[in-house]
Amino acid sequence: MWVAGVDGCRAGWIAVLMRADDPDIHRIVTAPTFEAIADAPERPGLIAVDMPVGLPDRTAGSGRLPEQLIRPLLRERQSSVFAIPSRRAVEATEYGEACAVAAATSDPSRKVSRQGFAIFPKIREIDALLRARPDLIPRVYEVHPELAFWALNGGHSLDQPKKVKGTPYGPGMALRRDLLKGSGFLPGSLIDALPPRGAAQDDLLDALAGLTVALDLARGGGQSFPDPPGRDAHGLPVAIWTLRKQPQG
Repeated sequence: MWVAGVDGCRAGWIAVLMRADDPDIHRIVTAPTFEAIADAPERPGLIAVDMPVGLPDRTAGSGRLPEQLIRPLLRERQSSVFAIPSRRAVEATEYGEACAVAAATSDPSRKVSRQGFAIFPKIREIDALLRARPDLIPRVYEVHPELAFWALNGGHSLDQPKKVKGTPYGPGMALRRDLLKGSGFLPGSLIDALPPRGAAQDDLLDALAGLTVALDLARGGGQSFPDPPGRDAHGLPVAIWTLRKQPQG
């Protein structure tokens, strides 16, 4: 079976596809749509994507339950977990409208961050695809790179950021590469590979983090927040997945 770790990027999406039974068989691709990755020749049976899946009608507290559960685990890195508002707010294409709808459908009333709003088009893309093609639902798992690195680090949050003021931070990037190498899941040549055109190095790093979760799931591991996953009004899963435990390299 093939699995994939996926992240959004400038070209649309970046995916690292790998044979679950042979890490030396892999490829890195970019695609304009998420559907193109799901329908790639490899037909990945597990797709771990760094993008929210499953949207609430209303929110109570700081976003969806998965986001509320993982923030305390990430400590200094919890700002990377955006508060995703209601489906109606995500469907708004203007920032002011999204803020107004989010405030009206949350308790306590909350607007939308600019960073969160920037990923709404990709959230809408996945949401529309899964609702139109329910056959894809069992194959798609929401992940968060920092939660994957938390698991790879033995259940401890990282003390180095990946970016500083929007620019990749060398020591933080190196720390994450070292954790990927120590996991034993991925070949070192893949971890050190350059991203394809239309994707940045940190996009590739996040896709690789998702790939470790996909591989762990394919081998019977994985853990979800919450456990068991919730469901939204359209039957889409609402959970963020990571590795069950620190792998031994």
